[in-house]
Amino acid sequence: MPSVLVTGSNRGIGLEFVRQYAAEGWRVHATCRRPEAADALNALSGDIAVHRLDVTDEAARAALADALSGEALDLLLNNAGIYGTRQDFGAIDHDGWARVLEVNAIAPITLAERFLPHLARGKGRKIAFITSQMGSIADNGSGGYYAYRSSKAALNAAVRSLAIDLAPRGIVAVLLHPGWVRTDMGGPNARLDPETSVANMRRMIERAGPRQSGRFLAHDGRELPW
Repeated sequence: MPSVLVTGSNRGIGLEFVRQYAAEGWRVHATCRRPEAADALNALSGDIAVHRLDVTDEAARAALADALSGEALDLLLNNAGIYGTRQDFGAIDHDGWARVLEVNAIAPITLAERFLPHLARGKGRKIAFITSQMGSIADNGSGGYYAYRSSKAALNAAVRSLAIDLAPRGIVAVLLHPGWVRTDMGGPNARLDPETSVANMRRMIERAGPRQSGRFLAHDGRELPW
């Protein structure tokens, strides 16, 4: 059976990815910081293994990779992310900004490093990164949100390089904007429900090949400006 590792699985988009992949018969490794408090995740049925992981903790990343050594992954789904505070000019919190960058931009790439051997053993050989249209420099017409915007722009740039570097190994890396989704982060007024967003992104991941690797894509297939 195919296998996937999903970060940030205890709620929102990550939880829905776990639910849908498990329902399709995938072996799912679901990670979150506090598995004991992840009631919705623990209630899901299917071939799901829940793991404790703070994506910013290098020792934890290494330990999980070691615990799963010998296993094959078809897909690494880097979903974990934080919004942080608005970080508008004149009210910059250095430590808060650094934390957002660490979670949203640095951790996903280091996880790709750690799980590259697992992906090399799998048949799917894909890494998906959940990004945001707010990381588009060309699309920014309203300003503000320094930390979140810059973290997603940094992720986009890093994955663009990663796609080039991993192409000789046959590994595809895709950037996906989920849309404005009704989650704790997106809020109750968002246009999309998690089920629709995730179903769309799963189709994008399934169809992704070398031509899509390193591109900045919306959940509905539109290519977004950098």
